[in-house]
Amino acid sequence: MKLSNSFCAVLAVVARGVAAQDLYNIGEEYMAPAAASAMSAMSASYARYVHYTPPPTAADGPGVNVLVKSKTKTSATPTPTACSYWLDNIKHQGVAAFNSDTNYTVYRNVKNYGAVGDGVTDDSAAIQRAISDGNRPALSSGQTFTNYPAVVYFPPGTYLLSTAIIQYYYTQLIGNPLCPPTLIPTTGFTGFGLIDGDTYGANGLAINPTNIFYRQVRNFIFDMRSVPATSSFTGIHWPTSQATSLQNLVFLMSDAPGTQHQGVFLEGGSAGFMSDLVFVGGLYGMNVGNQQYTMRNISISNAVTAFSLFFDWGWTMAGATINNCSVGFDISAVPTDQSDHAFMVIDSTISHTGIAFNTSFNPANNLPASGGTLIIENVKVTKVPTAVLGFGAAVLYAGPKTGTIAAYAQGHSYTPNGPNIIHGPITPNTRPASLTTGSGAYYTMSKPQYGNVPVSQFVTARSQGAKGNGVHDDTAPLQKALNSTAAAGQILFVDAGTYIVTSTLYIPPGARIVGESYSVIMSSGAFFNKPNNPRPVVQVGIPGDNGRIEWSDMIVSTQGGNIGQQGAVLIEWNLASSSTSPSGMWDVHTRIGGTIGSNFQGATCPITPTSPKTQTNQLDTKCYAAHTSMHVTPSAQGLYLENVWQWTADHDLDNNDGGNQITIYTGRGLLVDNSKGPIWLWGTAVEHFALYQYEFVGASNIFMGQIQTETAYWQPNPNATVPFKNNPAQYDPVFPTTPFTAPDVPGVQIPNADGWGFRAVNSTLFVYGAGFYSFFNNYSTTCSNQGGGEICQSRIMSVEGTSVVNLYDLHTVGTHEMIYLNGKDIAFYGDNLDDFTDNIAVFRTNGP
Repeated sequence: MKLSNSFCAVLAVVARGVAAQDLYNIGEEYMAPAAASAMSAMSASYARYVHYTPPPTAADGPGVNVLVKSKTKTSATPTPTACSYWLDNIKHQGVAAFNSDTNYTVYRNVKNYGAVGDGVTDDSAAIQRAISDGNRPALSSGQTFTNYPAVVYFPPGTYLLSTAIIQYYYTQLIGNPLCPPTLIPTTGFTGFGLIDGDTYGANGLAINPTNIFYRQVRNFIFDMRSVPATSSFTGIHWPTSQATSLQNLVFLMSDAPGTQHQGVFLEGGSAGFMSDLVFVGGLYGMNVGNQQYTMRNISISNAVTAFSLFFDWGWTMAGATINNCSVGFDISAVPTDQSDHAFMVIDSTISHTGIAFNTSFNPANNLPASGGTLIIENVKVTKVPTAVLGFGAAVLYAGPKTGTIAAYAQGHSYTPNGPNIIHGPITPNTRPASLTTGSGAYYTMSKPQYGNVPVSQFVTARSQGAKGNGVHDDTAPLQKALNSTAAAGQILFVDAGTYIVTSTLYIPPGARIVGESYSVIMSSGAFFNKPNNPRPVVQVGIPGDNGRIEWSDMIVSTQGGNIGQQGAVLIEWNLASSSTSPSGMWDVHTRIGGTIGSNFQGATCPITPTSPKTQTNQLDTKCYAAHTSMHVTPSAQGLYLENVWQWTADHDLDNNDGGNQITIYTGRGLLVDNSKGPIWLWGTAVEHFALYQYEFVGASNIFMGQIQTETAYWQPNPNATVPFKNNPAQYDPVFPTTPFTAPDVPGVQIPNADGWGFRAVNSTLFVYGAGFYSFFNNYSTTCSNQGGGEICQSRIMSVEGTSVVNLYDLHTVGTHEMIYLNGKDIAFYGDNLDDFTDNIAVFRTNGP
C-alpha cells in the first residue's frame, strides 16, 4: 500500500436503538424482520453517537489544537498554483435532462454559496445551501430521484462546521485531490458526523439504506482532534447501497486513553465500495454493518479497535494496513447468535497489534452453524501475539507472531464435497501470475482523478455539439468527440446530462472519459430492438483493437416508449490491453428502467402478480428493456472493473420514495466468454436479469472480489424461459422442465427456472466473496422468510464441464440448493444455516 496515493479516512458508526426492521434490510426495497433483533440490540449500544451534542461547558467556536502538527498534510494554507484542479477550472455546462427547471445548476462550488474555508468562519449553512440549491428534495423527505443531480466541490481550505453536512441523494461531494480540504467541528458542534449520509428522525432513517444509490464522497480530511477524547464523535455516517463510494479520505481522531471517536459509522444498506482510506486514532477506525462490501487500501493506526464489524452477510477487505492497535478486526458481535456472517481479509499487513482477529466462532458448538465465517489469505503480521480468537477468548490460531499467514479459514468447506467444519490453516489459492503484482498480491488500480492534468487537456462533450437533454440525438457529436480526443491524447469530459444514441457508440483505443454526476448514455429507437440481432449501445474497441482506455463516473441505459430495446447490449468490450497496464472502468454502471426519461416505469410496466404469465404473447413488448447488460468478448484482454453495478430496476427511483415496483424484462447480465484475461472484478453487482446475472463460458484468468446478485422479483411469473428463448449461440442456459421438490418441504414445488446468480462453464475462476440472493417469488417475500425452507428458487449457482472454481465466502438467500456441480446438488442450504443467509467458507471444485 502506498500511503502517498491515499488519504486518511476514519469511518465511525452509531445507531440508536431503532426498530429492528430499520437495520436489517433486504433487496433494494424491502426490509426483513427476521433475524433483526441482534442488530437492534447492537445499535442500542451506540445510541450516544447518533445525536451527538457537545460537552455542557463547550462554547461555540473553533476547537483547540485544530492544526496540531501531523505527518498528514492539511490544506489550511495551500499554494494556489500547486492546487489548481481541472474540475474547478473547466467550463461547466451540465444539465439535468428531465428537470423542469431549465436553469438548474448541477455543479456547485461551495465558495460561490458563501463558504469561506478559513477555519474561523462557520461554513455549515453555506455548504448546505450549495447542496440544496435548485429546490432539491431534502434527505428528510425520504424521496429518491435522478433528475436533481449535483456535484458539490470544495476548494482547498479549512471548513468550520457547527452542524453536520447533510448529503442529499444523487450527490457527489468532491474535494480538491491535490490539496484536500479539511473539515473541523466547532466546540459547540451538534449532529451525527461531520457528514451525515442519512439522517435519523422519529421513525428511524430518512431513507431506507437499501435505497440509497449514486453518491460519492472523495478527497477530504476529517479532523476531529479538537473534540474531547471522551466525547462520542463520528467522522461520517454512511448507510448506503450500490453505486456509492468513499475514496481518498483522511480522518484524524484522538488517540488519548478512553477515546470514544470513530471514523466511519455504517449500520445498514446493500453496498458498496470504499478505497484509499487512512484512519489515525479513535476507539474505532471503522464501525460498520451492511449486507456486503468490498474495501481495499485501508490504513488504520493507533486505534483501540481498527475495524469493528457488527453485522454483515459477506465482506471482502484487501490491502489493509493495521498498525499499533489493540484489536485489528473485531467480528465477534453477538457471541451466542453471530450476526457477522462472513468476513475476509487478503493481501494485508497487521503489525504491533495484540489480537489480529477477534471472533465468536466456537468449533465445539457454533451458533448458528456457519456463523462467524472467516477467511485470511496472504496476510503479513509483525509482533502480533494472537492471530485468531474465538468464543470465550479461546485461541483458535496463534499464528506466526511475525511472518505470513498464507491462508486460514473457519466455517464450512466443500472441496467439492461437504460440509466439513474447518478452523485452521488451509492451502492458499495458487494465484495466476497474470492477476497479481510482483509481491503476489492481486492487482488493484484506483480511479484516476487527473489531478496533475491541466484543464487545457480536457474537452467537454457539449462544446462538441452534444446536448445531453434527453431528446436530441447525440450519437454523431459524441462519436466525433470520442474520436478526436482519443487521437489527440485528450480527456473527454461528458457534462452532466442524458445523451440519446440511436446507433452504436464506439470508444476507440486511447480514450479517457470522465462523467459528471453520472452522465447517462441512453439508447433509443428501432436499431436496438432486434432480439435476433443484438447490437451494442457502447462498444469498447472492435475485435483486433489494441490499446488502453479509462472510463469513470457514467451510466449506460436504455429508453423505451412505443417499442422496447430487446436487442440492446449496453456495453460490449472487445479491446485488448496489456496485462500490466489494463484498461479500467470505475463507477460506470448500467441502469435499465426505473427513471424519468427511460419510459420503463410503473405507469408503462406495472407489476402483475395476480395475472399468470406462461406465454410470451402475454408479455408487453414495450417492457423489454435490454438483451444483455455487458459482454466481454473473446478478443478482450486486460480489463479492470471497480464499483460497477449492473441493474435492472425493480422499482421507480423517481417516484417520491422509490417504493413503486415495476416489471421490465432484460435477458442477460454479465457474459464473459474470454479465455485470455486477465480480468479483475472488484466490487461488482449484477441484478434482476432473466436468464443469468454472471455467466462465464470458457473463461480464465479472472479475479472477483465480493460479487453480488439478486434474482428478478417477478420470477417465476413468468419463469426465465418465457420472455427470452434459449439461444445456444449466445450460451444461454437450458432450464429444467420438471418440477423441483424436496423432502424437507413436502408438497411444495420450488421454482426451477429462475435466472442463475452465477454460471460457470469450462472456466477457471477465483472468487473472493459471493452473495447470491433470491428474495421474491412473484413479488412475495414469504419464500425467503427465515425458517421457511429457502423456497424462492431451487438452485442459484451452477458449475459445469471442466470448470475449476476457487471460491471463498459463498452466502445465499432463498435458494434451496446452494451449489449445482455438473448436474448434482452438492450443498444443501440446511447444512449451512446462518440466520438469514446460508454460508460456505470454502468451495473448491478440485480440493483440497
